Amino acid sequence: MSSQALVKLEQLDKKLWGKGIAQLDSELLQEMGLSAGNIVVSVGYRRAAFIVQPSDRRDAGRRVMRVDEEGLGNLGVSYGDKVVVRKAEPKPAEKIVLLYSDESKGEPDPREILLALRGRAVCRGNTILLKSWGRSLNVVINAYLPAEEVVLVSANTKLELIREPTKIQPKGVPLVTFEDIGGLSKQIQKLRELIELPLLRPEIFRAFSIRPPKGILLYGPPGTGKTLIARAVANTARANFYLISGPEIGSKYYGESEKKLRDIFKEAEKTAPSIIFIDEIDSLAPSRDNTSTEVERRIVSQLLTLMDGLSPSDKVVVLAATNRPNAVDPALRRPGRFDREIEIPAPDAAARLEILKVHTRRVPLAQDVDLKEIAELTSGYVGADLAALVREAMMNALRRKTSDLLQGVDLSDLGIVVTKNDFLSAMGEIEPSALREFRIEVPLTKWEDIVGLDEVKRELMESIEWPLRYPEVYSKFNADLPKGVLLYGPPGTGKTMLARAVASESRVNFITVVSSDLLSKWVGESEKALREVFRRAKQAAPCIIFFDEIEALAPARISDDTHVTERLVSQLLTELDGLVRLKGVMVMAATNRPDLIDPALLRPGRFDKILYVPLPDFKARAQMFRLYASKHPIEPAIDFEKLAGMTEGYSGADIKGVVDKAVQIAIREYLEKAVMNGAEAKLRWEHLIEALRYVRPTQGKQVDMIRATTQGQQQRFGVN
Repeated sequence: MSSQALVKLEQLDKKLWGKGIAQLDSELLQEMGLSAGNIVVSVGYRRAAFIVQPSDRRDAGRRVMRVDEEGLGNLGVSYGDKVVVRKAEPKPAEKIVLLYSDESKGEPDPREILLALRGRAVCRGNTILLKSWGRSLNVVINAYLPAEEVVLVSANTKLELIREPTKIQPKGVPLVTFEDIGGLSKQIQKLRELIELPLLRPEIFRAFSIRPPKGILLYGPPGTGKTLIARAVANTARANFYLISGPEIGSKYYGESEKKLRDIFKEAEKTAPSIIFIDEIDSLAPSRDNTSTEVERRIVSQLLTLMDGLSPSDKVVVLAATNRPNAVDPALRRPGRFDREIEIPAPDAAARLEILKVHTRRVPLAQDVDLKEIAELTSGYVGADLAALVREAMMNALRRKTSDLLQGVDLSDLGIVVTKNDFLSAMGEIEPSALREFRIEVPLTKWEDIVGLDEVKRELMESIEWPLRYPEVYSKFNADLPKGVLLYGPPGTGKTMLARAVASESRVNFITVVSSDLLSKWVGESEKALREVFRRAKQAAPCIIFFDEIEALAPARISDDTHVTERLVSQLLTELDGLVRLKGVMVMAATNRPDLIDPALLRPGRFDKILYVPLPDFKARAQMFRLYASKHPIEPAIDFEKLAGMTEGYSGADIKGVVDKAVQIAIREYLEKAVMNGAEAKLRWEHLIEALRYVRPTQGKQVDMIRATTQGQQQRFGVN
């Protein structure tokens, strides 16, 4: 008979959550001499006690222990980790001191808390979420008598309740574990190595005479989980958590802000191991070159002094978060202060799926809900957006079942499930963070909306759609992805429409950039705006950036030119050369004057594909006339092939213009004659013929010459 065992942690049936229960397989129970109702102590990074129950047959011989998320947080580990479990003989607790948050509304009743805890086995430092009396309350087991490893709460146990400030979070409060965070496994692993090892295993660093990191800067878009990660790390590392935010530190009195910082660092050293988390550090410690107030300069100087004063023996790590890393004072971003910087990116489809699984763990989902499909449809959404999406979908499901949510309704009788339509409706309400404050859209144009151009469509499909939709296939072949595609051709041939269609078919976001969006009279502002475009595209990835009329944005540079466009071309070249780091971002551009574009852009590694979008041929023109005219009431006798033969040299836009003009002529004729002879409201052959007198082809004689010039450049640079 073994007194202890090494077991793998798996998730407990949700019906048993919140009861302090752990399930072990029957073979392991027999091996350890345990029976249902016995108490065990499990040791991970922390200790936790559980009431044992046998698990079902699926766990037979697997040596697993099933616990709920509360137990997982108290152990400071994740599902899949291995912990030691052993039998315990707890003594009844004479007295227990409980901490609870000062954010709780009203004073909790000790009798009700004792009733909820009675029969539970607890260890010092455990956090327990009590749900009863129409409220939820997190309590922390701070101390108890007798001072054993584990005690049992009984009806005779005396309770002492202490309200604890939220500014200094005790161990385990709030109860956030890595299981509450999805899609950031690599970042979490890196953080655990950088923070938990120095705090929990400092002897490793001493053995090799290595100084552990003092500070770590987390940066990334808002809502990606930076604060959540910091809280989870603090829980796992068995460290006290100190939260600093800019508004709390600021003071109008001289020296008061610096004193608050000193007090927090001093308290953290006293209660080590500790983690100090500075949220939105760019507002607290902005670059002193750009700040205008003396208070901010003094705060930055004080923070530098305090971080320099930390030693490895203090067991204090400073974590900070920002979505504007370049706005933080450069003196903080060096080894010895913030030693490491970790990007917390906007989630990709796989990460969004993980996040959705986390947020829907307790949500009843209908059979038609495919979370993988929802993840693919939510490009640009960050973790906070996805949490809001699930919440809104749940509200949609509630509204379907009851007209008045404010009325007292027994939800258990409603049979509420969240359907696919609830999620789709919620997507119309929740705007993704990465797409705000910028002209980012998901186009609805399809390939079938574009007549002809089959060769161009095929090239775009292979160059843009396939790499964005099937990146794993390109990884298998170790193939280099194209960076950019340039579409050129006469005006009105459908270049912009092609770009929108490839974005729609690839199911990616689409950013349209025109010269007026970027050009500014202020030095450096245009380049800054272009950098922002690429930064936003990275956040909204997978994404296509489309530069319309790129010749206005990136004209050929002249040796003595100091115009803003020269600097803009240089910045664009830099961004294109850096696209290796911009995973999931493609660049497209369109022009009808490729001869005016800077030649440096027209080489492999920048615009890899240069595609000519020609004027429509005879067959395409007939299809276009038929497509545009079919949207109006027409007489059956119209010969579209004959119209196609009469419009050699017309572009798609010209043909649409002919039909629009013909409709205008038909409306005028109808209004003039309908009252007298009852004319029919129809588009007729003679209307189209008359429209041809007004609408002439827009392409000029220079198109063939421009195409010849561009083909010469392609041969010179070896571009397809």
